[in-house]
Amino acid sequence: MSTIEFNTYITDAEWEVMRVVWANDRVTSKKVISVLQEEIDWTQSTIKTILGRLVGKGVLNIEHEGRKFIYTANIEETEAIRDYSEVIFNRICNKKVGNVIGSIIEDHVLSFDDIDRLEKILEMKKSFAVEKVDCNCPEGQCECHLHHH
Repeated sequence: MSTIEFNTYITDAEWEVMRVVWANDRVTSKKVISVLQEEIDWTQSTIKTILGRLVGKGVLNIEHEGRKFIYTANIEETEAIRDYSEVIFNRICNKKVGNVIGSIIEDHVLSFDDIDRLEKILEMKKSFAVEKVDCNCPEGQCECHLHHH
């Protein structure tokens, strides 16, 4: 059994289109255009170009129903968010991850359910916690490697 490999890197513009698809599960190009023209003031041709790019990347499926084009996602929103956050966290020193997560939590509104879930995750993480997080950066890319001579 083979695994389909597709390009899951989604640009900011493509992300806007994907949010409409994820929110609607199966969506016509007309609906995507309607939402994005109202919210972002993009032209119909811009939106169709982005839809085409997403189909080309394999992130979207396209079906023809009569004269309608129906789009469905090949990647779940949670998977795309996880991939996106992995890209972000791969760009920073491992030693800074805790601070970045803390800043994200401080800067965003959370529900009581969100906080309960985070508390449970943190409690589980305690059993695997380390005394000190090692730097993952190549020498010269962060201050961890700077030594006083």
